[in-house]
Amino acid sequence: MTQPVSTLPSLPARRRDAHKGTFGRVLVVGCSPGMTGAGCMAALGAQKAGAGLVTLALPASLDPIAEVKLTSAMSRPLPECGEPAIGQAAAERVLAWQDEFDVVALGPGMGRAAETGRAVRRLVAELNLPVVLDADGLNALAGDLSGLGRAVAPRLLTPHPGEMARLLGHGDASRVQADRPGVATAFAAEHGVVLALKGAGTVVTDGERVYVNPTGNPGMATGGTGDVLTGLAAGLLCQGLGGFEALQLAVFIHGLAGDLAAQRRGELSLTAEDVLECAAEAFRRFSGAQVGAEAGALARRLLARPTVG
Repeated sequence: MTQPVSTLPSLPARRRDAHKGTFGRVLVVGCSPGMTGAGCMAALGAQKAGAGLVTLALPASLDPIAEVKLTSAMSRPLPECGEPAIGQAAAERVLAWQDEFDVVALGPGMGRAAETGRAVRRLVAELNLPVVLDADGLNALAGDLSGLGRAVAPRLLTPHPGEMARLLGHGDASRVQADRPGVATAFAAEHGVVLALKGAGTVVTDGERVYVNPTGNPGMATGGTGDVLTGLAAGLLCQGLGGFEALQLAVFIHGLAGDLAAQRRGELSLTAEDVLECAAEAFRRFSGAQVGAEAGALARRLLARPTVG
């Protein structure tokens, strides 16, 4: 029997004597030609969520792009599999690095090369760190979900309805949309994951608890916003929140940032960069609110405040 959840967790407290290592280390693994921005947006999202150190690992030939796009986040080049894509040699490298990090975000802009898919499935099964899995990381699992069952640490999945349908093996997003909470909860329970089924009223569940998010707007249906969510979830997870709590709060803040961006820009011209820009204000408003309030009422109260800037 599932338990509806309507309240939100607290942000982790920050000690005065903290340093950057205190707030966790995130490794984002992704990118392919034409989609380097996806990994960069995820890295920036993790920083906005408060992660102390963030590193983007990407195909070596794309590393110069990341060096230009990222300033306070770092980058690491990965060996390529005969094309600018991540393969088995890159998976070996990531596995060798895992003692240096607390959380891995896997998939943004990664592409769908066959070798990349095999590398993703290996990392999902063998990484002993919590993993936030999105985009082509999810597509790589379609048809072979066995790695989820072999994982020893939490796996957080953030599919949109099309990706969810591919994970289920039927490819029909309308069947997913017909029963969003039921589909999400059944999948999470069967595979032992925390899942955010994205869309209007994003459903977050660990198979037992179910949260339906009240924030967000149609202007967020634009490229890159999912990558920001991936980064936010990884950034919260590496600060000590549980998998369900990290994904729940990431979804709420992501939608609130989108709503703040829509107040400033309107929905029509809203971009993922606008959501990222408003994430700090969303966190500021949330951290100043009464924790434990029902999420819908809290969102309305936070959005009623005058927008700064």
